[in-house]
Amino acid sequence: MLRVLVAAVVGASLLLTGCSAGHGSSGSTDTYASVDSTKEAAIIAAIEKSIPKLGLKSVIVNVRQNDGTIIRKAFGESQTGVPATTDMHFRNGAVAISYLANLLLQFVDEGHAQLSDRVSRWLPEVPHAEKVTLQQLAQMTSGYQDYVQDPTFIEAFLSDPFRFTTTEEQLAAAAKPLSYPPGTNWSYSHTNYVILGLALEKIGGKPLNELLQEKVLDPLNLNGTTADDNAPIPEPALHAFSSERRESLKIPAGVDFLEESTYWNPSWTLAHGSIQTTNIDDLATTAEAIGTGKLLSDESFKLMTSTSLRGFGKAQKGCPTCAPQTEAYSYGLGVVTSGNWLFQNPMFGGYAAVMSYLPDEKISVSVATTLTSNGFDADGVAPNTATELFREIAAIVAPNNQPPSRK
Repeated sequence: MLRVLVAAVVGASLLLTGCSAGHGSSGSTDTYASVDSTKEAAIIAAIEKSIPKLGLKSVIVNVRQNDGTIIRKAFGESQTGVPATTDMHFRNGAVAISYLANLLLQFVDEGHAQLSDRVSRWLPEVPHAEKVTLQQLAQMTSGYQDYVQDPTFIEAFLSDPFRFTTTEEQLAAAAKPLSYPPGTNWSYSHTNYVILGLALEKIGGKPLNELLQEKVLDPLNLNGTTADDNAPIPEPALHAFSSERRESLKIPAGVDFLEESTYWNPSWTLAHGSIQTTNIDDLATTAEAIGTGKLLSDESFKLMTSTSLRGFGKAQKGCPTCAPQTEAYSYGLGVVTSGNWLFQNPMFGGYAAVMSYLPDEKISVSVATTLTSNGFDADGVAPNTATELFREIAAIVAPNNQPPSRK
């Protein structure tokens, strides 16, 4: 089974006064003004220590506080002999979930829809639509099964990661029995946001990519973020590599194996029109905008970042992603809360990233990583290394407000 895919449910330094430059072979040559050189140096040291420990090929990081930059830097290589740089593009995956939830809440603020609307108001043809609300889709409490957990889907992806996945294939899981009555449990399901994307098109009367561009990307000046349901990534592209097909390709555990995964087709990941690439600066801008409710009313922002699900939900037989919501991980509307932090942490095909924001201290931590073969275990499985780096960096920049560890 493609456990990495399913998990998509985290040296010497040259320091100059007031600015920082490249740090030997491990850092890019970007120059920026740091507002806290002590924290900057600690972050650099933590990343350089983590590169061999986590088997990282590249790290791109942007940490801001109170509109100032603590660090904006790239480490390692995109490809052999090609240094990673902070202007490189990568897949943003679940970060777009926060855009979809934001778009929904904008429509609610404008009176075009209500969170209590049954899906059947907008998509009467979708199975179980009369039982599920838009809010339950956005909060992952609908009970829809996750197509990413389906063995047939997994086998098809592993056999050909370049194949295009249709919306009809994504919706196949919606026809299955609900895992639980809507609103009675929580489970991570990509199916929710595929259906929500289709509903948003009906509410807005335009293709989803146009709606997101007009109401989210353009207002936030996210000029480095683009939508494409297929594999292209704008140049300069951060290249990714993966060992996750090791088991499928029957490559023995002692044989070194790593394949280029940069252009694996991402069409399976989310509602078509919301599948995107981005860069580290847009990731940081997104964290700040989502974390401050820039495009929303106060009421909608409170709903998006609500911790009301903490203590709700449970593991359930036959539902692999059913789980209790805790202080370390609970879902708002399209945003994860961890302690006082807000974040999303996508992972796909050798890419991992985190966009996060701490409202209490106005800190954003944005990280993107890629891996060497040492980043994968003997079965081709890797953790979300960007999430691990985020937690280390958060401990440096907010020692009294660290995100709690997820047990």
